[in-house]
Amino acid sequence: MTNKNAAQLFKAVQQDQVLKERLKAATDSEAFIRIATLAGYDFTIEELQTELSKMSSEELAAIVNPGVAPRLHIIPR
Repeated sequence: MTNKNAAQLFKAVQQDQVLKERLKAATDSEAFIRIATLAGYDFTIEELQTELSKMSSEELAAIVNPGVAPRLHIIPR
């Protein structure tokens, strides 16, 4: 079985509301990756950041919680 990457995760999230809600609950990049790993995806924080940087603000907000202080934000660097 091949590992699914971050780009595949973001495509799947558009169809899977449960996964989307779980990812929105992530408080930081590490938690986001742990949730993705449990769903069968395997990628690094750097790969996550690369995919996030390709998304518009609206796309990003639809998939990950943009954060509410003091919550940490998951944003591209």
